[in-house]
Amino acid sequence: MRNLKLIVTYDGTDYGGWQTQANAPTIQATLEKAFQTITCEKRVHCVGSGRTDAGVHALGQAVNAFTATPLELPTLLKAINSQLPADIAVLSIEEVRHSFCAIKDAIKKRYRYVIDDSRIPDPFLRRTAWQPQKPLDAAAMHRAAQCLKGRHDFRSFETNWPNRLSSIRTMFDITVTRHDATLRIEVEADGFLYNMVRSIVGTLYQVGRGYWPEAKVNDVLEAMDRREAGPTAPPQGLFMLYVTYA
Repeated sequence: MRNLKLIVTYDGTDYGGWQTQANAPTIQATLEKAFQTITCEKRVHCVGSGRTDAGVHALGQAVNAFTATPLELPTLLKAINSQLPADIAVLSIEEVRHSFCAIKDAIKKRYRYVIDDSRIPDPFLRRTAWQPQKPLDAAAMHRAAQCLKGRHDFRSFETNWPNRLSSIRTMFDITVTRHDATLRIEVEADGFLYNMVRSIVGTLYQVGRGYWPEAKVNDVLEAMDRREAGPTAPPQGLFMLYVTYA
């Protein structure tokens, strides 16, 4: 058996998220079906580095899968992509050690959230950005976000806490920058809680529109209570950018 690492990009709009489920098409199930079609194996299990939610996208989702196929990697890459729909693509495939696991070996992940805060929303961004139609102060949002850097208990930003054994995470970087008509909020951490990025975005949104002072974000963090944070931002603006391994 060979252990293969794939980098996958996808538009998650029409999917029920990464993880296979009975009542909706998913990225994992679609990728596994393509693998099985090409390799003629009854079961190829694709392990993603993170379970992106319904409507969330990825530019660099890391995946590993065990297969017995003898196909050379360039041939396999071309063949799998030929079986995938237009909204999913495998960017690269490499052979890795048998012990490699896309989830367990990840040391940090980076996400981007895109907001189109134009008064008149760009119709071409409706599937890939939140469009609240309210002008936002990106500089204030960036300043307010800096208190989140470091090692903290992020339960205030976790939907239905507790979902994990611990809600303590280390955030290495968080930035809010303007790019013409859009804002980009990028967050990098050693792991993320359920809806953590979208909850942080919703909280910073309250600052950006002038509803909350910048210091409120630190108050929310220290409260360790999801009710104190802002709304959960919609899924279409969220992208998994990349995963870092040792």
